[in-house]
Amino acid sequence: MEEYQKVLSRLQAQCSKREYCTQDVLRKAVTAFEGDRQMAERLVAELVKDRFVDDARYASAFAREKSRLSGWGPVKISYMLISKGISKSVAKEALLEIDGDEASRKLRSVLDAKWKVLCDDPQGKFKLLKFGLTRGYEYDELAPVVDSIVSNR
Repeated sequence: MEEYQKVLSRLQAQCSKREYCTQDVLRKAVTAFEGDRQMAERLVAELVKDRFVDDARYASAFAREKSRLSGWGPVKISYMLISKGISKSVAKEALLEIDGDEASRKLRSVLDAKWKVLCDDPQGKFKLLKFGLTRGYEYDELAPVVDSIVSNR
């Protein structure tokens, strides 16, 4: 039981400093308990009950951060949240917290920077579109911005 308390305290401290999703904390707990999944699940359930871990809170923070700092679009953010075990409904709610105007500005600045590298390439427009799609933006949102950037140079 002493080991349990030690791992619990360490994970509580980590969860107090930044957001983690249930899957990430479970992985840390399984490693700490040297593969004892049952003990790890019990610990994670306690962390969730005490609100050290909250997938909705994690998803919201993740979506805001990836949109604002990394310039990711909603498709990529949603995909990454779901891959971390976040439900589709929680991921969808988290995407609503992204500031649309700020995300549009970030998209524009990311594409502008990429266009500076691609402007002399004969397939530059195609590559810029492809780049935007890999960043997680939908074609319908991306195409007008790319057209605007390409036509201004």
